Amino acid sequence: MAAAESDREVPSALCTEFLNFSVKDTASKWLQVTDLYKEVYHHLARYVPKIYCLGPNLNPQSEDLLAQMLLQAPLEWYLCGEDPSTGLAKLEQNNQPSQLCGHVFKVGEPTYSCRECAADPTCVLCMQCFLGSVHKEHRYRMTTSGGGGFCDCGDTEAWKKGPYCQKHEPNISDSCQEDPLAHLSTDMIARCYNVFSVVLKYAVDMLTWDKEDELPPGLEPPDRSDTYYCMLFNDEVHTYEQVIYTLQKAVNCTQKEAVSFATTVDRDGRKSVRFGDFAFCELAKSVIVRNTSRQSKPLRVQVMHSSVVAHQCFALKALHWLGHVIGYSDALRRILCQVGLERGPEGENSSLVDTLMLCDSKMWKGARNVYHQLFMSSLLMDLKYKKLFAIQFAKNYERLQSDYVKDDHDREFSVTDLSVQMFTVPSLARMLITEENLMTTIIRTFVDHLRHRDLQGRFQFERYTAQQAFKFRRVQSLIGDLKYVLISRPTEWSDQLREKFLEGLDTFLELLKCMQGMDPVVRQVGQHIEMEPEWEAAFTLQMKLTHIISMIQEWCATDERVLIEAYKKCLTALTHCHSGFADGEQPITLSMCGHSVDTIRYCVSQEKVSIHLPVSRLLAGLHVLLSKMEVAYRFPEQLPLSELSPPMLIEHPLRCLVLCAQVHAGMWRRNGFSLVNQIYYYHNVKCRVEMFDKDLIMLQAGASMMDPNHFLMIVLSRFELYHIFSSAECRKRYNRENANKDVVQQNNTLTEEMLHLIMMVVGERFESGIGQVEGCDEIKREILHQLCIRPMAHSELVKALPENENKETGMERVIDCVASFKKPGVTGRGLYELRPECAKQFNLYFHHYSRADQSKAEEAQRKLKRQNGEDTALPPPVLPPFCPLFASLVNILQCDVLLGMLGAVLQWAVEPSAGHWSESMLQRVLHLIGMALLEEQQQLENSSEDNDVYFNFTLKMSRPGEAPSNTASVLALLENLQNAPHLEVHEDMIRWLLKTVAGIKTLRERSASTSTVTASGSRGQEETACDKDKAERKRKAEMARLRREKVMAQMSEMQRHFINENKELFQQSLEELDASTSTSLDHSPASPDAALACVGPRRSRPREKRQVVTCILCQEEQEIRADGKAMVLAAFVQRSTVMSKNRTRPPHDPKRYDPLFMHPDLSFGTHTGSCGHIMHSHCWQSCEQPGLGQWLKTSGQQIKAMHSAHRKLQPVSTVEETVEEECPAPEVFTVDYIPTNPYSSTIKEMLTTFGSATYKVGLKVHPNEQDPRIPIMCWSSCAYTIQSIERLLVDEKKPLFGSLPCRQDDCLSSLARFGSACWTAACQPTVQGHFIRLLAALIPDPQVEASPCILDVDMLHLLVSVVLSYGSVHSQDSSGLSVDAVQLHLFHLITVAHMVQILLTSGPEEVTMEQESGEAERGEEEGACRLYNTLRTLVGSSLPEVGSGWHLWRCVKTGILPYLRGAALFFHHLHGVPAPPELHALCPGQWEVLCGYLSLPSNLLQLFHGQQELLEPLLHGWCTHPGIQQTLQGGGVLVSFPRESNSLIDLPDDYSALINQASSFTCPKSGGDKSRAPTLCLVCGSMLCSQSYCCQTELEGEDVGACTAHTFACGAGVGIFLRVRESQVLFLAGKTKGCFYAPPYLDDYGETDQGLRRGNPLHLCHERYRKIQKLWRQHSITEEIGHAQEANQTLVGIDWQHL
Repeated sequence: MAAAESDREVPSALCTEFLNFSVKDTASKWLQVTDLYKEVYHHLARYVPKIYCLGPNLNPQSEDLLAQMLLQAPLEWYLCGEDPSTGLAKLEQNNQPSQLCGHVFKVGEPTYSCRECAADPTCVLCMQCFLGSVHKEHRYRMTTSGGGGFCDCGDTEAWKKGPYCQKHEPNISDSCQEDPLAHLSTDMIARCYNVFSVVLKYAVDMLTWDKEDELPPGLEPPDRSDTYYCMLFNDEVHTYEQVIYTLQKAVNCTQKEAVSFATTVDRDGRKSVRFGDFAFCELAKSVIVRNTSRQSKPLRVQVMHSSVVAHQCFALKALHWLGHVIGYSDALRRILCQVGLERGPEGENSSLVDTLMLCDSKMWKGARNVYHQLFMSSLLMDLKYKKLFAIQFAKNYERLQSDYVKDDHDREFSVTDLSVQMFTVPSLARMLITEENLMTTIIRTFVDHLRHRDLQGRFQFERYTAQQAFKFRRVQSLIGDLKYVLISRPTEWSDQLREKFLEGLDTFLELLKCMQGMDPVVRQVGQHIEMEPEWEAAFTLQMKLTHIISMIQEWCATDERVLIEAYKKCLTALTHCHSGFADGEQPITLSMCGHSVDTIRYCVSQEKVSIHLPVSRLLAGLHVLLSKMEVAYRFPEQLPLSELSPPMLIEHPLRCLVLCAQVHAGMWRRNGFSLVNQIYYYHNVKCRVEMFDKDLIMLQAGASMMDPNHFLMIVLSRFELYHIFSSAECRKRYNRENANKDVVQQNNTLTEEMLHLIMMVVGERFESGIGQVEGCDEIKREILHQLCIRPMAHSELVKALPENENKETGMERVIDCVASFKKPGVTGRGLYELRPECAKQFNLYFHHYSRADQSKAEEAQRKLKRQNGEDTALPPPVLPPFCPLFASLVNILQCDVLLGMLGAVLQWAVEPSAGHWSESMLQRVLHLIGMALLEEQQQLENSSEDNDVYFNFTLKMSRPGEAPSNTASVLALLENLQNAPHLEVHEDMIRWLLKTVAGIKTLRERSASTSTVTASGSRGQEETACDKDKAERKRKAEMARLRREKVMAQMSEMQRHFINENKELFQQSLEELDASTSTSLDHSPASPDAALACVGPRRSRPREKRQVVTCILCQEEQEIRADGKAMVLAAFVQRSTVMSKNRTRPPHDPKRYDPLFMHPDLSFGTHTGSCGHIMHSHCWQSCEQPGLGQWLKTSGQQIKAMHSAHRKLQPVSTVEETVEEECPAPEVFTVDYIPTNPYSSTIKEMLTTFGSATYKVGLKVHPNEQDPRIPIMCWSSCAYTIQSIERLLVDEKKPLFGSLPCRQDDCLSSLARFGSACWTAACQPTVQGHFIRLLAALIPDPQVEASPCILDVDMLHLLVSVVLSYGSVHSQDSSGLSVDAVQLHLFHLITVAHMVQILLTSGPEEVTMEQESGEAERGEEEGACRLYNTLRTLVGSSLPEVGSGWHLWRCVKTGILPYLRGAALFFHHLHGVPAPPELHALCPGQWEVLCGYLSLPSNLLQLFHGQQELLEPLLHGWCTHPGIQQTLQGGGVLVSFPRESNSLIDLPDDYSALINQASSFTCPKSGGDKSRAPTLCLVCGSMLCSQSYCCQTELEGEDVGACTAHTFACGAGVGIFLRVRESQVLFLAGKTKGCFYAPPYLDDYGETDQGLRRGNPLHLCHERYRKIQKLWRQHSITEEIGHAQEANQTLVGIDWQHL
């Protein structure tokens, strides 16, 4: 209690009451009373206002504690009749646990659905159940939950197999489901009943209470105070910004408080924003209402009395308590359900559950969530009461939906969202259809909400107001409910189900009748349409209904009686629609080729036409089912097939297809984009199944019942081409010399489209029921034709295939028959490629190809054929036979009208002078002829002797025209065209056709004469044709080869001639080439047998070589000289923590920080990279970004005279003498001598510029050219960059030299040379001061204070800084002392110091088998032991005893290697000495070569033992430094060597583990609230709450999101994150730059799934993760962001700092 009291003083009166209160007595008293209801209400009226809502800030801890003691405890005592701790435990013990899992999902939690076993996609498992189920071996889908649903494990209706996981597997013993109440005494049942009745009634009363200032009877408080809350409610209209701004004005709070208020209102649905007397709160309310009523409806605000708010708070607590208590026992759950569903005194729909549901839209978000949770854990977890609840839900359905449509909260906060939990249970859905007529109710409710109709009663979405559009969006959820009800098809039908389903179908047809013909269009002529008409709403409705229409057909397919009735009803509806479409059309008669037909005059280009014909399309679907289910053949007498009027059936679908053709032909351009979009969606994969495909089927159905000649004449008439083909002179192409060019072009396109339509009507037989095919043949063909365009990824294929209501395409079953899978590399994705044997099924005129697809596929297939050396004809594929109902369609191919049309086009092609035909028209004609020939061939091959073949196209195509015109036959025209020069492209196809004709003739002869000899003859004939063909091709290829060889010979002759004439020139360039190759590999130093050394007096001198480079900006050549123009590389300097061993180090103060020594934990460094492009400094400045100029002063620094340096420098010189034995003492050391600067003014300026830049970035300070720390930062950057590159080479297992890209090589050379020159741009005494302090870390100097201990110095940084700063000292030394000698001594000294460092930090021995050492190694091991023991005597007990010299030498050798490699890189680039060839490869013996190159003995310990008497005093100085003891005893950061390379964190193999981790991550700032965008730092593994107001922090005076803030703490401004819910990697650099990058997780098809849209299981791809790690280690993240932003400009506009 003390804690609670300290938070807020509990009034003393309550304290005494609380002390005197006895839970047991209260419960005993309640057990005696008759009216428990009154007694409990009295108790609550007294205590609730004393616990809750006593001030402006609520205090949940103390409230919960008091509520538990004073309010909940007595209820629990009463319930159990004893101490609840024992009573509830007993209940739990006796309880049979439910087989239903019922785990309610949190937002973002992973859910799993099995694609093979789930009854529908809404059946999901939680992670625990999934891992324990059989489904994890199946094909499953993984998604993240929006929160609110629950796990379906244990529900036998949800799974076709494997309904239980291991945990919920039922015991055999409790198979007899006994009543759970049997375990309870009647007494107990009565008590539970009483308590639940009272508590639930109280909660319902309070949550549905709408008065602000008084309470329900029985709850009035004993004493009323004047305390009110101004309560702000959530709505989905106002934005966060509007609410924050308004609150700041209304209750003058800070921005932070306003953000917190707004966040809580959004999360809980309401929040009190002011506490006080009535007037005070009323004032705030008026300001809020006034401020928000301008743009839209005002925010909802209420001034509520504190006691009302208090009771509402406890009511929520009471519902939580009920949910908690029923968790102990199924029996209690059942009693609560009974109480909730018990009818109230008002009769129908008056139970407590009904009351809550019907008041749903009046409650705030928090209250809704709590009672929905209670419903889910009680009513929906008990199968008996789930059914009763579903009935109540269905009874109230209409009212609930109307409330939802008027409400503005999202669906997930509405009780209507529970429909998915009931309607998807097949047995419940069927029961609700039969008993509550649910199907009809849903459809009727839907239609009632769409009241906008035109005069014919069709929907009209034109001129929708914003309010109506909003309502239309919400009404669509009803279609979702209908989908749930229909999702599982019945296996057996009762008469009642039939009756109610057909009643529902009637209602559905009423809905479709309102859509038939909606949004009609009329062609604009003259001027362009002014306003784009509304078209999206109608298509939205069509898309939403697509699956419903398909499912209704599937229901009909499961019962013959239902199918027949449905067909009749649909036909009646269609006839009814047609009677309304009379449009006063006049009858006309068409005649052609000796046939005539009566039809009506109708021009698509002049009259109204609509793309929406759902009634016709549903009838088409049912017509196919008649054939598929064979109902048409078994019960013809029950079907009205004789009443059908085929011309009526085809009329509207045909108009629709003609509209598409005319739009393609450009006749509707003036109708704007809305029509283009409608045509696009009509063919699009989302709509085509119930639009384009069904129109085609309707044409097939109509045509199969008509004379084919009549059908084609009507088609010609609708395409407005009849006048062209019907004239007697049509073959001579009626004279149109003066015709409009546009009209000619339009008619050509229309002819092409019409020929294509005829091909589709005859050729599309892959729907089961039209052709004799299996269900999977259709999908195989879809995939095959997609892959004919190009190889495709799995996701592309899925997008190109229609999904069924279960989001399945059926692709996985068949993909392997038609395609083979090719795995991806480190980038790209896995692709499916078509199996070669499937290519022969390719149909160029596949009905789902767009024009673009068709041309791509044609090109790809011809290319393939050329590669395989076949001819390039693309003949039509062999087709399956039609079903009997559609069999007559093939006659279209041999009817007179078609032959007339084919002949006409071929005739035009023979005389192509007038441009009134097109190649693609001819190509389509040839394709049609091919289809007819194949049809005849198939029939001949499949016919038995007695069965006569009725199809005789070859006969008809070789028959010439009738007497007066005597036109040539089709065959004769083909033979004419065979060698026409203008038709070379079609030559192969015509040859194939003629060959097929010959083959068919042979077949006919064979069937006429029974001998089999002719068969082989025909083969022979074909073969000779084939051989001729091959011989011809071979001859051509040979000719081409000879021609090529001749050309090559000529060219080489000309070359020889040219070289002879210009001999000297070639000789010269060859020599240069020779020289350049030898220098680039330069293994030839001055004396051939001398070993290469890069440091010390014996340093190899590289050949002086003129270096001439080209500036990439002005393209001038320039020689590199110290006194020439400055040439620069573009450098990118960045702070880095990539190699950090200590991310916890707090950031330093930039103004006071001294960067002279780098700590070995490398907590952050400055990395310099370069793109490697060389340019003049003045060219770079002219293109450099403005802004830098103002900071940089162009004048070079004069080197100031040195003063007072004598005194400081003298001791250093003498110490140096002692170290260098062989050097004589310096005779001349001029302190005031000012050396001349060897560099030109531009070079000096560049030294200053780059130095300032490094200093500014590295320390995060403003530029200051005078700052003494500039050279230090430059040296440090040089050392850090070398270390980083050395680590990279090790990690990638590359040799030390020769494997770096040029740009890194150039960058290192430039950095080293710049480092050695940068002291000339600084103040010389300052640089000398740095040198003195650096050296003092190694050689104690009494005049230098606070030298660091050697454990706190990174030795490579020290080496680079000392060597590069020595130039400033050497310039004043005229003694002839060589720089090389000094460098070698410094290097040796630092190497010894580093060995000491390694030995001091080496860990204890690992127990390993010691190796047998050779003679040389023994010396090394002894040396190591001696040095270590010396250290132990100096340091004392802090160092453990180590007996094994082998262990110590191994520690030294491995620990010092990175330093030696870094030193080799440094000296190589500083002096330009070529590296020995052994270091250009990874071969054994590297150690010796490396030591030789660095002028070191391979036994490094000789450095110490050889100069022991000189070094021991230094060793003593190092070891007695106070910092050593402190660090070794755990006082500082102890870094052991070699430092391991840092890696990105380890990621789990299965992505769902990450999702699970993220779903349990709560926002650290807003108490226990789930984070909306959990984001994982891949560098350190922290989970962050990204992209939210709650976690914004201030960084350098600006509000930034959690990720941006984290990058500065963890990655020096660079960050790599994984956004877990989006499955996408995020790169950030600084505050303003970022980009998204492909995640390292791939599905089984080698694809990423950004946004987790597809839901395939994802697994870690180690190669891709290594690639991200490599980018990070190379410091290339910023560069990657730059490339991404250049490539995609939208990335620049994103506010990255808010992530």
